[in-house]
Amino acid sequence: MSRIQLALRVPDLQAAVAFYSKLFDTTPAKLRDGYANFAITEPALKLVLIEGTAGEDTRLDHLGVEVASTEDVQAAATRLVQAGLATAEEKDTACCYAVQDKVWVRGPGQEPWEVYVVKADADTLAKQPGSACCTSADPTRPEQQPEASCC
Repeated sequence: MSRIQLALRVPDLQAAVAFYSKLFDTTPAKLRDGYANFAITEPALKLVLIEGTAGEDTRLDHLGVEVASTEDVQAAATRLVQAGLATAEEKDTACCYAVQDKVWVRGPGQEPWEVYVVKADADTLAKQPGSACCTSADPTRPEQQPEASCC
């Protein structure tokens, strides 16, 4: 099963969790320090909440498509390259309390999209050095990758 991912950077994680729990009539699938995600069945959505800075408005962090397997990620990467899009692949990267394989692209408005599979849980929110996870850097240009911050 595939589902769309919407990752939001929110100023108050507890308030956001309370709101989205009510909106989607469910509880978070994962709740960690500075991070929550909801695996919503209807509509098929992975809602990710990343604690941002108090007092700032909620903003889009990134978008994604969660897929079932590494093979699905590789198939998406191949298709995107054949379609002429610049991609950046990551394998066994730890980010957002998970180990993932993923491929990144940028939309026409520079919005970051990832196609990814969650392979296992991880103990850290922080991204691995060089990962495009949860940054405003262009994932297709490694020289722009900041070394800190993540989902």
